[in-house]
Amino acid sequence: MAYDNTCKYLAERYPAEFASWLLSINTSDIQVLKTELNLEPIRADSVTFLQIANQILHLEFQTTPKSKTPLDFRMLDYYTRLRREYWCDIEQVLIFLQATSSEIVFNTQYVDKKTRHEYRVIRLWEEDPTPLLANPALLPLATLAQTNSPQALLEQVAASVDMIEETNERQNISACVQVLAGLRFDKSLIKQLFREEIMQESVIYQDILQKGEERGKKQEALQLILRLLKRRFGAIEPEMQQQIRTLSITQLEELAEALLDFSSQSDLVNYLANISLPQPNQED
Repeated sequence: MAYDNTCKYLAERYPAEFASWLLSINTSDIQVLKTELNLEPIRADSVTFLQIANQILHLEFQTTPKSKTPLDFRMLDYYTRLRREYWCDIEQVLIFLQATSSEIVFNTQYVDKKTRHEYRVIRLWEEDPTPLLANPALLPLATLAQTNSPQALLEQVAASVDMIEETNERQNISACVQVLAGLRFDKSLIKQLFREEIMQESVIYQDILQKGEERGKKQEALQLILRLLKRRFGAIEPEMQQQIRTLSITQLEELAEALLDFSSQSDLVNYLANISLPQPNQED
């Protein structure tokens, strides 16, 4: 998820730069929309929604084409949910980071009988690095762009990073460059061209570490609670397991204490019914 977090950070920290690159729109009047839509939550780590006037730019970053929900259907799902909530034009761009020959990365539409939905796909390894090198916010993506000399491209990115005058911005962009460059280059080369202490001091690097720790803690808490529930009450209904998976770390900790007083599975049902859980949209 480090790669997804990095791209999301860049898109939300520099929305005007991404709008200029992808839509050829030069404006600073851009709003970063909340990631969560009603119905089941969206994968917040890889998705960014930018509202520009009466248009939404939906950005999705993918390291690999693997996805629990097929990507083409997911793009249709996001489109209908965005359209329902905001009712405006929506430009969807699916950006693949790592080179692959999978057929999925060449697909630009969802087709199912009479339903067809199109979206835009960018394969970074086929992109001209020139516009990416020209903008500091896009330098991390430039490391993955098309080139006949990858090392020379990375050296060019490193030189551009060094030219960023503002210290905090230089640190954060450098950290993002190093994270994404890891998809293509050996760590030894990255360390040779970039100072490691700059990465460690950056906001994005610390954010990646923190989110990784939080995901690890939540997964441990979730696995423990499911084991305890299964041991006490036997098999737990899949729907109930899904409810439990949506809980925050704090809610999981509270449930771990509460279940000590449960005498039957109905106590669990009642407990979950009385805490805040994601609710589906109601039909108008």
